[in-house]
Order: sequence, then C-alpha cells, then structure tokens
Amino acid sequence: MQTLWSDIRKDWDLYLALLPGIAFILLFKYTPMYGIVIAFQDFNIFDRAASTWVGWTHFEKLFSNDSFLHVFQNTLIISLYKIVFLFPLPIIIAIMLNELKHMLFKRGVQTVIYLPHFLSWVIVSGLFIDLLSTNGGLVNKIIVSLGGEPIRFFLDSEIFRSVLIFTAGWKETGWSTIVYLAALTSIDPQLYEAARIDGAGKWKQTVHVTLPGLIPIILLMFILRLGHVLEAGTEQILVMYNPGVYNVSDVIGTYVYRIGLGNQDYSFSTAVGLFDSVVGFILIMSGNYLSRKFLKQGIW
Repeated sequence: MQTLWSDIRKDWDLYLALLPGIAFILLFKYTPMYGIVIAFQDFNIFDRAASTWVGWTHFEKLFSNDSFLHVFQNTLIISLYKIVFLFPLPIIIAIMLNELKHMLFKRGVQTVIYLPHFLSWVIVSGLFIDLLSTNGGLVNKIIVSLGGEPIRFFLDSEIFRSVLIFTAGWKETGWSTIVYLAALTSIDPQLYEAARIDGAGKWKQTVHVTLPGLIPIILLMFILRLGHVLEAGTEQILVMYNPGVYNVSDVIGTYVYRIGLGNQDYSFSTAVGLFDSVVGFILIMSGNYLSRKFLKQGIW
C-alpha cells in the first residue's frame, strides 16, 4: 500500500485520468451484478419486497426446458461457424495488407474494409434485406437473369445461418484486422532479412516469421472470443431474423429478450443470462489454462 500511494503521488494526473474508466466499469459492469439475485427469486417487478426466494427452481426449469436446449444448440452452432469461418479472416487480411507496398492503395483498402464496423446492425440489416430481397433485390435479379430461381435468403432455414455469417464477416472483419496489423509492426524486420538470406520466399517467411510473431495476439483474441461463445451475435440476429427462421437462428440472447420482455418472466431470463455468463467465464479460464499448459503463453 505504501508503494501504491507513492506511485499515486508521483503520477497523480495519470491516475486522475483513470477515474472515469473505473467509474464506468463499476457503474455498468459491477453494480448490475446485484440483479443476479433475481435468478433465485420469484421476482415481483411491482413490489420487490414481495419477491420470494425459490432457490434453484428457475435453473431446474432451464435445463428441463426443451425450447432452451434447442436455443442452446443454435447458439453453439452459430458461434462455431463464426469462429471457424470468421476468426482466421482478419489474420489473413492483415498479412495480405502488410505485404502491400503502395501506401495510398493500402490505406484506401484499409478505410473501405473498416467502414462497415461503424454502421449499426439496423442499417446493415436494412442494406442486406434490400440486396437479397426476392422482390427486386439486386442479388436475386442477377440470379434470375442467369436463369436461376429467386432465393429466399431471409426465409429459408437452410440458408439463413450463412447470411448471418456472411453479414457478420462483412461488418467486423476489417475492424478486427487493426489488432493484427498493429501486432505485425512489432515483428523485428531483421527476422525477414535473415529469412531472405536463407532463401525463404514469401510463403516461408509468413509461416516461419509472421505467424509465430502473431501467436501471442492470436491466442489473446481467441481466448477472449471463447468468452462470447454463447453470445453468438444477439444484436445482429435480433434485427435480421423472423418467425420463419426461429428454428435455426433463435439464440440465448434473443431467447432471453423474448422471455424476459415478451413474457415478463424476469427471473427465468435472469437465470438464462447468469448461465451464459458462468459458461463464458469457465471457457475463458479453461482456454487460458490450456494455452499456458501447452503453448506456455496466455492472457495472464
């Protein structure tokens, strides 16, 4: 404590700048944790004092609920697809951009692929609904002009998950490359020079120099991604799905939204949210443990 106070006195201005961030975390991340008790109550929104304790009743209902088990399966499938197809994309794009020598073209490409991140999912949803609509959508017009049949992208259960993955990649892949581009700048250029002297081409330089240099940040991003496995893009799905594709797109986040606000079953929806958070915490801890055990690196 004496060392801490000494540091605070020496760099008081930096600690002062830190206070708004700490206040934000306490107010919006820790204070709401008090609401977890609702998961163990028969919550009465009009009279908190009348809320009775029911213990694990809502969790027993959760794990015996067939609709939740189906939602849980959807969540895992969509998250797995996003990890398999979207997680490597920013790494590949960052490596490709790093190889560009024409700075004006490189910056132009970066700007174009970053921009979708700043659009809300409401706007992105409207954009793709117009593009993929069976009634005048550009994509279906092209398909019909080539002799094909219009495709109901937002109504076909077999296609809708692919639409979710594609739109998520279009919106967020460019933004995610920023982290990897920053990590690439930390790789010692002398390593590339030594590889070239040894006769290594671009591919071998990428495999033996670039990728090993990116492993720490890849591990960090992957472990953090594990913590959001049960999130699966709630905001995206909420504005894009419809009753026709509930069977393949209803995830835990949208399920909590419909049950909590639609049916006003706040206790059950809180139990679902707590289950989501606990699983995310376990995945992050497990991922970090396995990373440190087998790769000797982790978040902490």
